Amino acid sequence: MRRKNNNRKRRSSSKIENITLSILKVLRNEPDKSFNYRQLAAKFGVDDASSRNQIIKKLAQLAAKKEITEVDRGKFQIVANRNTYQGVLDMNSKGNGYVKIEDFEDDVFIPKNCLNKALHGDQVEVYLYKRRRKGKSEGEITRIIERKKNEFVGIIEIQKKYAFVSIQDPKMYTDIFVAKNKIGEAKDGDMVLVRLDEWPDKADSPFGTVLKFLGIPGEQQTEMHAILAQYGLPYEFPVEVEAFADEIDTSIKEDEIKKRRDMRKTLTFTIDPKDAKDFDDALSFEILDNGNYEIGIHIADVSHYVKPGTILDEEAYERATSVYLVDRVVPMLPEVLSNNACSLRPNEEKYTFSAVFEISENAAIKKQWFGRTVTYSDARFAYEEAQEIIETENNQISTEVSITGKAYQTDQKIADAILKMNRIAKILRKKRMQEGAISFDKVEVKFNLNEENNPTGVYFKTSKDANKLIEEFMLLANRKVAEFIGKQDPKKTFIYRVHDEPNDEKLADLQSVIKKFGYSLNLKDRKSTTKSLNGLLKDVIGTKEQNLVDTLAIRSMSKAEYTTHNIGHYGLAFDYYSHFTSPIRRYPDVMAHRLLQHYLDKGKSAPEEVYEEKCSHSSDMESLAANAERDSIKYMQIKFMIDHKDEVFLGVISGVTEWGIYVEIIANKCEGMIRLKDMKDDHYVFEASDFSVIGQRSKKVYQLGDEVQVKVKNADLVKRHLDFIIIPEED
Repeated sequence: MRRKNNNRKRRSSSKIENITLSILKVLRNEPDKSFNYRQLAAKFGVDDASSRNQIIKKLAQLAAKKEITEVDRGKFQIVANRNTYQGVLDMNSKGNGYVKIEDFEDDVFIPKNCLNKALHGDQVEVYLYKRRRKGKSEGEITRIIERKKNEFVGIIEIQKKYAFVSIQDPKMYTDIFVAKNKIGEAKDGDMVLVRLDEWPDKADSPFGTVLKFLGIPGEQQTEMHAILAQYGLPYEFPVEVEAFADEIDTSIKEDEIKKRRDMRKTLTFTIDPKDAKDFDDALSFEILDNGNYEIGIHIADVSHYVKPGTILDEEAYERATSVYLVDRVVPMLPEVLSNNACSLRPNEEKYTFSAVFEISENAAIKKQWFGRTVTYSDARFAYEEAQEIIETENNQISTEVSITGKAYQTDQKIADAILKMNRIAKILRKKRMQEGAISFDKVEVKFNLNEENNPTGVYFKTSKDANKLIEEFMLLANRKVAEFIGKQDPKKTFIYRVHDEPNDEKLADLQSVIKKFGYSLNLKDRKSTTKSLNGLLKDVIGTKEQNLVDTLAIRSMSKAEYTTHNIGHYGLAFDYYSHFTSPIRRYPDVMAHRLLQHYLDKGKSAPEEVYEEKCSHSSDMESLAANAERDSIKYMQIKFMIDHKDEVFLGVISGVTEWGIYVEIIANKCEGMIRLKDMKDDHYVFEASDFSVIGQRSKKVYQLGDEVQVKVKNADLVKRHLDFIIIPEED
């Protein structure tokens, strides 16, 4: 653990370490002030003649290089904005950093001694040196413009008069000093949430205050709360928000029905996961006199209850998304809305916002209508139940099927509707793929949990026709709503979900990896790229390398985000796309509903800057929620593996580094590391160009994609890390 320095004055005549950096740092930290050599000597804590002479000489050299200027006799000031840029600091686990600067091809390398108290994610000002390190620009952080976060999760170590909190995040290179009177109720070894209050100039560690006791490290409740706290995600609603939501009148009123399109008599049903607690979308189906189908996509009208300017709306905006951990859901809205008023439960009337289409048998859109409705859900289906209807299409559907755990006589009318809609969905999907959409059907890891929420098994969620039926109609609604607004003249501000074209360099990296498995991509143009990507994703289905290739292919893509500036959606091959279909769990959908209604009411274009800021916040919160979900999966995988320590598993090498090889177990997708130092049969050296490690004596090669047998060496629930040992093949 780091401790405070005594920082006693130096009176030695030895050479001042890093004198150039030290002078520039003082001048840059106070760019409007000028300093003479005496003031600088006092800053450095030296007062001998040799040290003063070193400072005087260095000031003259820096002035000659025009890095500083002499504004008065013997008084110097930094040259404004020279080689100074702004960007975001990205730390690595070794304690060094990189600053991402807009319009720079490469990130700027920041050695650990030049971080100047900046932390991962901070918006910083960086001074760029002329020299380069291995082809990369190098610099020093001169100012912290804005901290990314000031609350951290860690384990507290309490001494007699003070404490330190060791932070869990591997990108946090310092612990936090806590005075004894700021420990609260925490005990030694507890997992806590600590706030960074200040970082004094002469302190090695920042000073902080313990905000919350999270629990005993390693326990599931503690770790889930820690994951949420690490990303600044709440796990309970403020009392006043719950009270506000409880006071909302959620009854269906006749005067409100009169303002809406009444679709309560139209056949309507939901298809959701069997364990879903909220149902924010429903489908309706009707055969028209002309033989076409009227298909409605009905979405919970959250904006009817969540009004701008209320504490409920402010809380929903701050959260921006529901968070789905393995053993729990942290909703965006209180339960009275998410599970009741806004949930399209069977045999209940609900306020909805709908996209209704007249569609021909060959899936051509003949008419469209958008607006507020009132609907009545006739039935609820789990995906498995809808799939059963699809798979038994050739039989007469009048048999008993289990609906949400209860015997239910499937109505022939509903069965026919599902079958006809499935055929339409398949045509829509085929057309989408022909137009260049990319088919990412990545396998999802799911867990069987017992009553205590401990993992008893692992299974993989795959997308079948019933899932794809829902997906296609949700995509249709999202696309057509965005198109309806996006094509209006004059231009209207709207919420778009955009996805840029992939980076050429990332695609080249993907190409080099998949060659190891005998695959290749045609990167000639967009059409050939998407076609070969789809071919690759299809070819790897069922292979040992499928999860690895799927993951790498997704990473080669740009990141989808929310914005008011439409550039289309590359992955879906749509020119216009928005998120309209999940307002219970996504705030951008709530904004899309409000804007759509505003424009249907002939309102003027909304302020773009305001909504762009809201889009940026929503994208950021979505990213944090995704990270939290991944961490919870990692925790549960490790917990599962603790009970299987003595078993031998077959795995695939999923990553190769200079310190070890990562292996993903085929049977359960759990990933762990075999450290090179634990491979005792030889001395292995990393070969970056070949994604491999090579034994120096035996010349044995382990490379990306190889199958190996492993056992668990160590499973650390607190660090969420698995260590494997390799099991040699029998001769």
